[in-house]
Amino acid sequence: MISLKDKVAVVTGASRGIGREIALALSRAGAAIVAADIIADLLKGVVEEIIAGGGRALPVAADVTKFEDCQNLADAAVKEFGRLDILVNNAGITRDNIILRMKDEEWQKVIDTNLKGTFYCIKAACRAMMKQRSGRIINIASVAGLLGTVGQANYAASKAGVIALTKVAAREFASRGITINAVAPGFIETDMTRALPEEVRTASLNMIPLGRVGVPADVANVVLFLASDLSAYVTGEIIRIDGGMAM
Repeated sequence: MISLKDKVAVVTGASRGIGREIALALSRAGAAIVAADIIADLLKGVVEEIIAGGGRALPVAADVTKFEDCQNLADAAVKEFGRLDILVNNAGITRDNIILRMKDEEWQKVIDTNLKGTFYCIKAACRAMMKQRSGRIINIASVAGLLGTVGQANYAASKAGVIALTKVAAREFASRGITINAVAPGFIETDMTRALPEEVRTASLNMIPLGRVGVPADVANVVLFLASDLSAYVTGEIIRIDGGMAM
């Protein structure tokens, strides 16, 4: 069993879906959790579940498009729990539209949240991790950033950017004992994918060799590995969690 005893993790976008499952998985492994989302009240459920299970959790409101909020997350972890060992950059949004109809604000909001937010959180967290000379950063990318998906130019571009950012950051911080990796989920059953038209869901399922839609736990399990000492010699990697969709 993977143990994260005495570790402290920041998870952005932790109120629901993949982020919530990651926060719960890290907590079950023993980590104290700083759970972040744009509105603190959204975090009530996951924080209560962590505490009910005997874990430690601190909810923090954060808009990852603002560097001061990202710095506050890192500072809150150190102030409340004494250190910062793990950062999971999960916060993300979609604003789907085809290129010809995509508005500037639809493009910019997705890029700012998904890519700039990841950059800001890495920059903030690495300051604490460099002092410790250790840390694990896991970015949530997407197979959309590898394959491209119709109607998601903004989302695919942001996730492709996250993949490139992961590789650059892994090189820059490796000498300080910080590993930085990304996971690229495919079709995962969340509120976001449940809102898709049925024909899109069916077409996506037909592309998956394993023949099933993923669940948030499929992603959380890989993140748990990357957050642990078992992945100590893994950095700059992009691990697809897609049932073979993008093989």
